[in-house]
Amino acid sequence: MTSSYSADQIQVLEGLEAVRKRPGMYIGSTGPRGLHHLVYEVVDNSIDEALAGHCTHIEVDFNADGSVTVTDDGRGIPVDVHSKTGKSALETVMTVLHAGGKFGGGGYKVSGGLHGGGVSVVNALSEWVEVQVLRDETQYTQRYERGVPVDELQSKPSKGTQTGTSVQFLPDTTIFTTGIEFDYATIASRLRELAYLNAGVRITLTDNRLDLIKLEEPKTESFCYEGGIREYIAYMNREKQPLHEDVIFVSGERNSVQIEVALQWCVDAYSDNILGFANNIRTIDGGTHLEGLKAVLTRTMNNFARKRNKLKENESNLGGENVREGLTAVISVKVPDPEFEGQTKTKLGNTEVRGIVDSLVGEVLTEYLDFHPHIADAVLEKAIQAFKAAEAARRARDLVRRKSVLESSPLPGKLADCSTRIPSESEIFLVEGDSAGGSAKQGRDRRTQAILPLRGKILNIEKTDDSKIYKNNEIQSLITALGLGIRGEDFDSTQLRYHKIIIMTDADVDGAHIRTLLLTFFYRYQRELVEQGFIYIACPPLYKVERGRNHYYCYNERELQERLAEFPSNANYNIQRFKGLGEMMPEQLWNTTMNPETRMIKQVEVEDAAQADNVFTVLMGDRVAPRREFIETNAPRLNLVDLDI
Repeated sequence: MTSSYSADQIQVLEGLEAVRKRPGMYIGSTGPRGLHHLVYEVVDNSIDEALAGHCTHIEVDFNADGSVTVTDDGRGIPVDVHSKTGKSALETVMTVLHAGGKFGGGGYKVSGGLHGGGVSVVNALSEWVEVQVLRDETQYTQRYERGVPVDELQSKPSKGTQTGTSVQFLPDTTIFTTGIEFDYATIASRLRELAYLNAGVRITLTDNRLDLIKLEEPKTESFCYEGGIREYIAYMNREKQPLHEDVIFVSGERNSVQIEVALQWCVDAYSDNILGFANNIRTIDGGTHLEGLKAVLTRTMNNFARKRNKLKENESNLGGENVREGLTAVISVKVPDPEFEGQTKTKLGNTEVRGIVDSLVGEVLTEYLDFHPHIADAVLEKAIQAFKAAEAARRARDLVRRKSVLESSPLPGKLADCSTRIPSESEIFLVEGDSAGGSAKQGRDRRTQAILPLRGKILNIEKTDDSKIYKNNEIQSLITALGLGIRGEDFDSTQLRYHKIIIMTDADVDGAHIRTLLLTFFYRYQRELVEQGFIYIACPPLYKVERGRNHYYCYNERELQERLAEFPSNANYNIQRFKGLGEMMPEQLWNTTMNPETRMIKQVEVEDAAQADNVFTVLMGDRVAPRREFIETNAPRLNLVDLDI
């Protein structure tokens, strides 16, 4: 099989020189997200081999020296001389941007690595890279330093007929100035996702950094799911109560577009959770595959509602949001020539995919429900209940609107707005109580910073229907102040009044609870706010240390101990523990927590939507046992010794 994949199938598009100058253009950032993207770029090449049917096992190793090794049992990168570059195909792939077997030429039918610059970007941004290729009963090796080969391609006979590629790299600390330490959980989450999306491929992650992980033996996990995305659905719904036991699965191929869909409705869920993937890339901004899936679900379920007399002739159709209530779904499409749109290139634009998904899923789903009428009835009953609840919510909403709160309404009286009307430079702090709100209002930059004090704890969205949401004063204030639309409507970022929504709560149990309630509201009510990076968490200091005329702020226990260790053993110092933001003077709050020049804020990210969905279900849902188990399991890791529950 290796003879069909040769140097002439490696097509050269452009050079590599710009990558080190502008790394953010190729990997998004030079922070932790960009660092981890390096691993994904190399793994993508191995996944492409799996998609082509030539790879069954991928190994990712964190090494003791800080480097990472990615090994697969694919065909091995070609090593014969490339006709255009005069170099080996291996060196061409490693040193020329956008050179690979996925840009035409028959190397790959579909590919998942099209959203980046490929392994050459990893090479350019690494202190060194060593590549080993096994093919044609020969072992080939070559070393590169900061993108430049330091020796010729070396070769020696290998034993047996094993084939594959191994890439070991050490990220360059002059590029990744915030550190090159890889987070095990982040990488494991993506590898697990890839294993679900590529049924039968085994991906093994091993952490050999024994000093870092405080273990005597390496930590190893292996991900392999013969059931593919069906098992992904089961994983996401493991803490929920399914409406039907079997996961509905659709699989097929039309016009060279491969489609897989898995569906399961749950009794105890009141919003949908639909994950879309195109060529293994998570399409957080949606696209034509998701549009096709939503359309066919609405049409098919309404057809069954008519067929089974669940809807009378004079009754209107169920809305898409009614049909999808409680649904967990994964749609994965593999497209030969994907077109990605949007600012983050995570929206599939191929118009032909919409119709292919619609027709294929429509046929298979109709046939499935014909043979399983009890499932159709159960889903329809839930959808009709959702429709009735939505009508009740609409009436509550109309009542709210008549009171002139949501539509063309004055802003909440307790909102201290900023003077600028440019959302991209505006930020709003959500603070608990009037005392903290008072300090924040006095200490802020009035031009760009708005303050919204919230009284008490807002509703737990996880347990509340829409009609109660719209009657709640604090939630009305939030919706109005932020410029959010009605739940169920498409998110419109142009209506958002602030591009930084900063949750600023006290550093105690109550503050943590309020922060979690707000995060639940944003995640369930308008998840796009989180996914598009508008939500932040403020990090106020925990301690103030005074020594003579000097004072220092410490943001955690470790910083406090490090500061105290700097003092002589006989020094005169005073430690103040901030229990609430209201204890700080306005100037203190500005200097430590609100000043963009000196503050520390964390952007809320949802790298693993399935895990996030599960955590919100466990922590904020009705079932006590899973919540207790979660807290008991995670308390030691999070140092939650005196947790007030």
